[in-house]
Amino acid sequence: MPSDASAPTPGTPSLLRAINDRAALEALLAHGTLSRPELSRLTGISKPTASQLLARLEETGLVMRDGVREGTPGRTAELYRIVPSAAHVAGLDVTPRRIIAAVADLTGAVVGEHVLATPGRANVDPAARAAAAVDGAAAAAGLTRARLNRVVVGIPGAVNPATGRVGYAAHLPGWHVPGITAHLTAGLGVPVEIENDVNLGALAEMASGQAADVRDFALLWVGDGIGMAVVLDGRPHRGATGGAGEIGYMPAVGAPLVRGARLAHTGGVQTRIGSGAVLALLRRHGFHGRDVRTAITRATQALESAPRTRTSGAQGAAGGRREAAEAALGELAERLAATLANVVGILDPELIVLTGEVPRAGGEALRALVEQELHSLTIPRPPVRLSAVAGNVVLAGALDQALRGCREEVFSSTRAATT
Repeated sequence: MPSDASAPTPGTPSLLRAINDRAALEALLAHGTLSRPELSRLTGISKPTASQLLARLEETGLVMRDGVREGTPGRTAELYRIVPSAAHVAGLDVTPRRIIAAVADLTGAVVGEHVLATPGRANVDPAARAAAAVDGAAAAAGLTRARLNRVVVGIPGAVNPATGRVGYAAHLPGWHVPGITAHLTAGLGVPVEIENDVNLGALAEMASGQAADVRDFALLWVGDGIGMAVVLDGRPHRGATGGAGEIGYMPAVGAPLVRGARLAHTGGVQTRIGSGAVLALLRRHGFHGRDVRTAITRATQALESAPRTRTSGAQGAAGGRREAAEAALGELAERLAATLANVVGILDPELIVLTGEVPRAGGEALRALVEQELHSLTIPRPPVRLSAVAGNVVLAGALDQALRGCREEVFSSTRAATT
C-alpha cells in the first residue's frame, strides 16, 4: 500500500511537533488567551519548545499575539490566542416551515445567523434551499460560502446509510432525493454532513449541558414530534438504517396498536405524548391555550401558586385549580415515564435528559414528577434532568459537530508545516 508522504512517521520529531501543536491549540481553545509560561505549564511542554511552537503556529495563521499581561512579578507576559477567522463552519436546523442557519468561527463564536422560510413545495431542490440559508448566514458574518470549511445539517429524520435516502421524514418535502448528502455537498460546494436533529441535541448536551462527561445516556425530545437520542460510550447510536431513537412509532400502553405506520406523528407513543395529545389531556383537566406550551405553563403555575388545602371562596377555587393541575401533570408524567421505562429496561442508561417544548414548559415541576414515576416503574433509577442547553439545541449541536470535524482537519494541517 502506498504511504502518505505528508503523515509524520511515529516516533519522529515531526510527530512530536504535531502532538505538541495539537495540545497547544486545544489549550488555547479552552482558555482563550495564554502566555508562553502558562501554555508550557498546561501542556507540559518546555518553555523553549513552547516559544518555537507559538512561532510556528503564527506562521501557519492559526495563532496570533493578543497583547501583554502586566502587573505580575517578573517580565511582562506576551499573550497568544487562536485566530478566530482561520476557519468557519455552518450549522442548519431544518423543519418543514423554515431553515435556521448559523455560522461560527474556529473558536465556536457565532458570527452570523439567518432564517429562511420554506413553503411546503416538494419540487424545490433541498440543496438550493440549504445554499440560500447558508448564504444568508455567511453574508451576516461578512463571508461567502466559499470561506466555509464544512456544514452540518440537522433534520427531523434520518439518512439510511445503505440507501443514502432520508427516512422518517414524510413531512419534509423535497428531501427524499437519492444520495442526499452527496447532493447537498455538490450543491453547496462545501463538505456536508446530515444528522438527526435529536442526535444533535444530545451532542449539544454533551458539549455544554447535563451530559458533560456522561458516556451512556438517553435524551427524550417531546414536542410536535417525538424522538430519542441514544448515546452509548460517548457516541450517538444510529442503528442499521439510521432509525434508532424513532420511538414515536413504538406501541404505547393505553394507545391502540398502529400497524403500517408510515406518516409522521402516527405511532403509538406519538398519540400518547406528542404535543397534540398533551394539549388534549390538559384541556380535559381545564387548562386551555392556543398551544401546548401555554396550557402546560398554566398548569404548572396553578400547581406552584395555589394553596394545598381547600377553603371557601377564592382560596377554595385556587385549591381546586391546584388539584386539577396535579391530576393533569401527574397523568402526563405517567405517560412520559411509561415511555422511558421501556428504554431504561433495555439500555440501563446513566442519565435521562428531557428536552423539547413539553418538558421545557413543564419545567422542574414536571421533571420531578417524571423522575418519581419512572423510578417506581424500573429497577435501574437513572436521574432525570432537564436540558441545560440554552437556545436552539439542534443548531448548537450542528455547530459543535461541524467544529469538531473542522478542528480535526485544521489542527492536523499543522503536520504539513512541521515536515
